[in-house]
Amino acid sequence: MQPHPCRNSVHCILPPHILDRLAKSSNPVVRNAASLQVRAAETMRAMRAVANAVPGFVLAAAPTAAGAPKLNRLVYSQGNNQPPWSNLPGKLLRKEGQKKTIDAAVNEAYAHAGSTWRFYRRVFGRNSIDDAGMPLVSSVHAGSGFNNAFWEGSQMVYGDGDGVLFLRFTRSLDVVGHELTHGVVQHTSGLVYQAQSGALNEHFADVFGVLVRMYKKKIKVSAAKPADWLIGAQLLTPAPTRKALRSMQAPGTAYQNDPDLGDDPQPQHMSSYLHLPVTQAGDWGGVHINSGIPNKAFYLAATAIGGFAWERAGRVWYEVMRNLQPNSQFADAAHQCRVVSRGLFGSTSAEAKEIDKAWSLVGL
Repeated sequence: MQPHPCRNSVHCILPPHILDRLAKSSNPVVRNAASLQVRAAETMRAMRAVANAVPGFVLAAAPTAAGAPKLNRLVYSQGNNQPPWSNLPGKLLRKEGQKKTIDAAVNEAYAHAGSTWRFYRRVFGRNSIDDAGMPLVSSVHAGSGFNNAFWEGSQMVYGDGDGVLFLRFTRSLDVVGHELTHGVVQHTSGLVYQAQSGALNEHFADVFGVLVRMYKKKIKVSAAKPADWLIGAQLLTPAPTRKALRSMQAPGTAYQNDPDLGDDPQPQHMSSYLHLPVTQAGDWGGVHINSGIPNKAFYLAATAIGGFAWERAGRVWYEVMRNLQPNSQFADAAHQCRVVSRGLFGSTSAEAKEIDKAWSLVGL
C-alpha cells in the first residue's frame, strides 16, 4: 500500500491524526471515504520526491507573459477519478476572465484563488505565489468523497467531502489562503516540513489564510472584540462538538469530544509542546499540532495591536516568513519577529512591545 501524499510533504488541510481518526469512524460513509485516502499512485510519490529535492521547484505551471502583474486562474475538474491525485489537472472548466459556471466548486476555487492573489499583491506587493506571475491552477472534484484539499507543489487540489462530516473543500476562503501560502513558503524560506520548522510552515499558512479572509471582509481586530480566528469552519457539517479544524485564538478547542474527530490536540504554550516522532503517525513531528503555539502568539499580538491585522502584525510575519531558513525553529521565528517589529515600527513602539509580549506569553 502506497502512502497518501497528504501524509508526507505535500501540504494538506486535514492532518494525519484526523485522517487516522476518520478511518475508525462508526459511520461507514466517513470510514470508507477515509480508507480511500491511504492509497497513492507511484507517479505522485515520484513527483513529491522531485519537489522535495529541488528548492522552489514548480511541478507544472507555465509562466505569465512579461509585463505588469496579472491574475491568471485556471480551474480544472479531476472528474472524481480515483485516486484523487491522479490525472491532474484534468479537464479545464474555467479560465481567467470567463463567467461563472453552474458548478459551485469551480466558482469557489476561482474566486478564492483570486482573493488570495489580490491580498498578496495589494498588501505585500507580491506577484502571485512565486512572486514571478505563477498561474493559480486548481483541480476540483478530486476523487470520490475525498476529505481533503492540498497544495502539491504547483497547484491546488480539492475534494468534494464525504457529505456527512465534511462538505466540499472549496467552500472555505481561509483554507484556500492557507494552502496557497504553503506555496509562498515553498518559494521563500522553504521551511522543512517536519518538527518545529514544519510547524512554522503550518503556522504561516494558518496566519495568512485567516488574514486573506479578514482582508476580503475588511475585518478589524481588537482584544476587546476578537474576530473569527477559526480555520476551516465552513468545511464541517454543524455539530455542538466541533466548530472548525483549528482555532488560533484558543488552540485545542476547535473540536472536543467529537464522535468522529475526537479532541483537538493543539497546545497553546511551550510547556505543553508535544515531542512527537517524525513519522506519519507522529504528524511529522507534530507539524499540524504544535503550530498552535505560534498561532496563539500571532493572535495575541494582532489583537493587542488592533486595527487591520494585515497592516502591522501581518507585515512583520510576512517579512519573517520570507526570510527564515529552512530549518528555523520556534525561537528563531520569535527572535526575528522581535527584530523586524523594532525595525519597522521602532524599538519603543507599541507594536514591538506587544509582539515581544505575545511570544513571551507562549513561552518563547
